[in-house]
Amino acid sequence: MRIATRLLPLAFIAGLIPQLGCDQSKAELDSTKQQLQSVTAERDSLKSQLDAAKQQTVALQQQLADTQAKAAAAVAAAAPVAEPAKDEKKGAKHAAKPAAKAEPAATTPAAPTTTGPKQEERSGRGHF
Repeated sequence: MRIATRLLPLAFIAGLIPQLGCDQSKAELDSTKQQLQSVTAERDSLKSQLDAAKQQTVALQQQLADTQAKAAAAVAAAAPVAEPAKDEKKGAKHAAKPAAKAEPAATTPAAPTTTGPKQEERSGRGHF
C-alpha cells in the first residue's frame, strides 16, 4: 500500500502534464486554423480578382482589335477620297492631267525581275 500511496501523486502529475500541454497546443491549433481560414479567404478573393482581370483583358483586346480594324478601314476609305478633294481645289484644267498620267502608269507592265547579272542597255555612239 505504501507503494500505491507514493505512486498516486506521480500518476496524478503524469496525467496532468499532457492535459496542460494539450491546452497550449489546442489554443495554438485554433489560432492556426483561424489563420488558415483567413488566408484561404484572401486567396479566393485574389483568385476572383484575377479571373475578373483576365476577362477584362480579353474584352479590351477584342475591343482594341475592333478599333484597329475600323481605323484601318477608315484610312483605306479616306485615302481615295482625299485625292479628288485636292483636284477640285486646283480647277478643271489641272484635274484632267493627273488622270491622264495615271492611266499609262496603270497599263504599263511591271518590269520582270532577274536574278542573273545586270544586262546593260545600249545607248549613245560608243555603246560597245
